[in-house]
Amino acid sequence: MTHQSTATPRTIAFIGAGNMASAIFGGMVDAGYPADRIIATARSRETLDALEQRYGVSTTQDNAYAVSQADVVVLGVKPQMMHDVCQALTPAVQNRKPLIVSVAAGITCDSLERWLGGDLAIIRCMPNTPSLVGVGASGLYATAQVTEEQRGLMDEMLTAVGIVEWVEEEGLLEAVTGISGSGPAYFFLFIESLEAAGIELGLNAETARRLAIQTARGAAEMAFFSEHEPAELRRRVCSPNGTTERAINSFEEDGLRDIVERAAKASGVRAAELARELDR
Repeated sequence: MTHQSTATPRTIAFIGAGNMASAIFGGMVDAGYPADRIIATARSRETLDALEQRYGVSTTQDNAYAVSQADVVVLGVKPQMMHDVCQALTPAVQNRKPLIVSVAAGITCDSLERWLGGDLAIIRCMPNTPSLVGVGASGLYATAQVTEEQRGLMDEMLTAVGIVEWVEEEGLLEAVTGISGSGPAYFFLFIESLEAAGIELGLNAETARRLAIQTARGAAEMAFFSEHEPAELRRRVCSPNGTTERAINSFEEDGLRDIVERAAKASGVRAAELARELDR
């Protein structure tokens, strides 16, 4: 689903300018979004000075002031801090009624609505760490009060650091967590395993690592740009009775598909558990 971009730049406050938040607004600025329409907050003045110098955004250590200026408030603090931060922001949020965007894992829209005083448009976003290098994947869910214009603004913000996929049920963000939110670590583990196999087969560690990383990068690029689905790309690499087919057969015999499915489900289940814990 795509949405029309808003014509007039909105003022966006990032409450908590950690790695993920700075990746998002840094990508926006690099893509041409006006830096003077972005306000970042953090507890450390040193952190904020560095962000001002790097991106030209406005900064403050006063969260409530940032909210009072904003059309959109992106909550980027740690999940365990979210309740206290929201309660401190409630008067400013209720006075301004901005769009609320949470990038904190496990915090439901109902919790945010309750903690911030109610009657708000809220979007939950599950980004992932490759957003830090501009190739992220973000899953988003919007409550009924979110307008098409606000959805369009989120598309504009997050396509600056990767792709955007909307889900129509909040519970599906648990599936997003299991696939793309946690997913980069799965690929890092596979790269680690390939590197270890290369060393076991006689390569030096640096050569094994470089080959494994570049191969993963190349395969992802091929899958991204190809008109063919990954299964067809795999088949095209597998010559009958060849080396790749032998390796793939070994994976299949060891139940790789079931292993991956169980892992993704385990991540999603943990996401649901965290949501219940944080809500309490």
